[in-house]
Amino acid sequence: MTEQAIEKLELENDLHHALADQQFVLNYQPILNVQTGDIIGVEALIRWQHPVKGLISPDNFIPLTEETGLIISIGEWVLEEACAQNKAWQEMGLPPLFVAVNVSAHQFKQRDFMNKVEDVLNRTQLPSHFLELEITESSLMSDLAYFKELLFAFKRRGISISIDDFGTGYSSLSYIKDLPIDKLKIDKSFVQDEIDKKETIITSIIVMAKKLNMRVVAEGVETKEQYLYLKNNQCDQVQGYYFSRPVDSATMTQMLTKTKEQKELTSA
Repeated sequence: MTEQAIEKLELENDLHHALADQQFVLNYQPILNVQTGDIIGVEALIRWQHPVKGLISPDNFIPLTEETGLIISIGEWVLEEACAQNKAWQEMGLPPLFVAVNVSAHQFKQRDFMNKVEDVLNRTQLPSHFLELEITESSLMSDLAYFKELLFAFKRRGISISIDDFGTGYSSLSYIKDLPIDKLKIDKSFVQDEIDKKETIITSIIVMAKKLNMRVVAEGVETKEQYLYLKNNQCDQVQGYYFSRPVDSATMTQMLTKTKEQKELTSA
């Protein structure tokens, strides 16, 4: 326990310098239209390139950023970096796509969070409909009345909202119909492993979302079998290792460029 406490303290101390020292990087995982196979969006995922410990998974440092309050400044950096990158892709003439950014409850609960998002969009010149904010189901339920008001404000601004890890939280579906949610992300635990045992859950989420005019994305797709099942059951979007692992911005640029060139050849 002592060793763990010391390691946590060292990691926390390093975190305070990581942002200023530009140790964080963003990776991007493509999100595909199930029916066409086209890349229509990317999810921005933070990575910590520690100078001594190497690449650190967000699972090992994001909880610590929330404990220390560093999630606010780090989250702002992620948002601006992701929006700026998406705008850069557009200026390169690549096919337009949305960028999904995970936002913690701590960020959402800032009273000026809406203004901060507005400022980022203004600085990067990214049109609002190319930004998607993701919040987990459990975070949303922590203060439903507050989030409801804020989500409607984002909706009026043209920013999409998705519920991440859907199905793992409170499992209460009654609140969904009253919120301006654009998309439900089926948690990867329902998609991976033996998908036949979870078919009822997956199809129920898809049917419910369709009735509420929401799109559905399945994350964690790793096999052709999983992909075909989701496609046959009218899932809208997918992402996962079957298509691509999260990659750096340069690799993502190459992927998008190749896709554009292939389309131009096909249509020629």
